[in-house]
Amino acid sequence: MIKDWVLEELTVDQKLEPMVKPPITKVQLAQYAGASGDFNPLHLDDGFAQKIGMDGVIAHGMLVMGFLGEYVMKIAGKGARVANFKMRFGKMTVPGDEIRCTGVVKRTYEEDGKRWIALDLTAEIVSGEVVGSGSAILQLT
Repeated sequence: MIKDWVLEELTVDQKLEPMVKPPITKVQLAQYAGASGDFNPLHLDDGFAQKIGMDGVIAHGMLVMGFLGEYVMKIAGKGARVANFKMRFGKMTVPGDEIRCTGVVKRTYEEDGKRWIALDLTAEIVSGEVVGSGSAILQLT
């Protein structure tokens, strides 16, 4: 569980406590397909995935983005609002992958009388391979 950060005390280059998600499951992929409306068989049907040259199904990229979004919301807590969130996709993820979300404080600043924190974000499988990277801007409340 991510601790409650004192956002005002975060410093540039500070590494934030990671969040590790349990291994992705095929049931989770089916649930995500239902929630998102993305029923592409590449995410649900091993036979289809194998016919197009994959070992089996792959996770939805937006599922991984959702993990990073969850991480950012936990960092923001009740002390900030997420003003901007971006992600670039990297390596594909598959059932069984555990995703580790990490963040580093890139910048803290004041603008228009408000305090802001810029974060660099990474999602990786536990072996260390990056599956997504991005950024977020938090406005302290």
